[in-house]
Amino acid sequence: MLLGMKHVEVVAACMVKDGKIFIAQRHQGGEAGGKWEFPGGKIEPGETPKDALKREIKEELKADIEVGDLLVAVRHAYATVDITLQVYQCKLLGNDPVLTEHLSSLWVGWDELCGVDWAPADKEVVEKLSNPCCS
Repeated sequence: MLLGMKHVEVVAACMVKDGKIFIAQRHQGGEAGGKWEFPGGKIEPGETPKDALKREIKEELKADIEVGDLLVAVRHAYATVDITLQVYQCKLLGNDPVLTEHLSSLWVGWDELCGVDWAPADKEVVEKLSNPCCS
C-alpha cells in the first residue's frame, strides 16, 4: 500500500449454478472499466462481510443469495485505492440476477475463467482459484 492511499474492504460473490459461475462486466470508466468481475462491493461501517455481500447483490443484481464460506482473499493496489477483496462461495436464491449497474453478465465454466478480461484484483482471485492458469 502506498503511503496515504485509502484502503477499502470489498466483498464479492462466486455464485455457481449448474456448474457455471456468474460474472459481470463493470461499467465503463476507471482503471477497471469494462472488465469482468465477481459482483459485490464495499463493506460499509458496522456491516459484516456477509451482510455487505447480501446487500450489494440485492442492490446491484436484484437477487437474493445465501453466503457460504470464504474462498479467497487478495490485496490489490489500484492507482487511487488499495483494496482487500474477499470472495465468498454463494448460492443464488430464486431468480437469476438482473443487471442494474453492470454492462453485461455471463455464466461461465471453471475452464473458461482464464479466457476472461478480468479487473486486476479479480484476476488475482482467478489465479488463486484456478492454480495460476491466467499468468
